[in-house]
Amino acid sequence: MIIGIGVDLVDIPRFERSLQRTPRLIERLFAPGERGLRPHSLAARYAAKEALIKALGGSDGVHWTDIEVASEPSGRPVFALSGETAATVAARGIGALHLSLSHDAGLATAYVIAESQESA
Repeated sequence: MIIGIGVDLVDIPRFERSLQRTPRLIERLFAPGERGLRPHSLAARYAAKEALIKALGGSDGVHWTDIEVASEPSGRPVFALSGETAATVAARGIGALHLSLSHDAGLATAYVIAESQESA
């Protein structure tokens, strides 16, 4: 059963300017494994984190650096959650998170579906 959905859209040039103005944002928003990526990939990952928060219904118990967007060998993006964020997701009965990312024409978007552990 679907518990929540979330979508987010990021203007890549605007996001890149924010990172240039405030370089510490990278440390506050991204897990160590994400920090060396190019701006369009960081923008997509930021969108993924925002979409996840929306799918969860809010940011209580969620920490930006506990959310890492990784890739399966096929290239499919997946969440690698840790710390309090992983515990929060589990406590809400979420057994699967589905993630789709895209970036084109100066925009990055992410779509998240949070699915319960129980089968319907």
